[in-house]
Amino acid sequence: MHWASFLFQPTNLSLVALLISDPASMHEWGEEFGKELRAGDLIVLTGPLGAGKTALVQGIGKALGILDITSPTFVISRVHHAAIPLVHVDAYRLLDNPMALFDDLDLDTLLDTSIVCIEWGSEVVERLSHDYLELALEYGAGESERTITATGHGQRWGQFQL
Repeated sequence: MHWASFLFQPTNLSLVALLISDPASMHEWGEEFGKELRAGDLIVLTGPLGAGKTALVQGIGKALGILDITSPTFVISRVHHAAIPLVHVDAYRLLDNPMALFDDLDLDTLLDTSIVCIEWGSEVVERLSHDYLELALEYGAGESERTITATGHGQRWGQFQL
């Protein structure tokens, strides 16, 4: 399995840095990525249904010792307790009216002490912070291939490497 390193510049640089070969590799990469995250990190995941957003969050969770992550589509948000809690949000159901329920989640009170991952969160992320990492997952050339385009926003992601 091969993936390139992310190196973000303070200028919100976008780059396609990864080609993921299959779902297991997405999970594995998420675990490696999760080891580099810290409390206060905000990750936004975008991409079509089935692109691997939840598999990526499951890998992040595994790095934190959390093994029971499922898609929170119907409950919108789940807090997984660990040394650094992981807040997993699926904003798909909020797309038609993203602010109505989003503010009720009270995520801003959890952000400083948790890692927050928001699937389908591009419409709501700036309500929480201007400092976040967007990972756009897209289908690749092969049936199970995915590409990840990363865009760092804010100082935290200025020199982030993985």
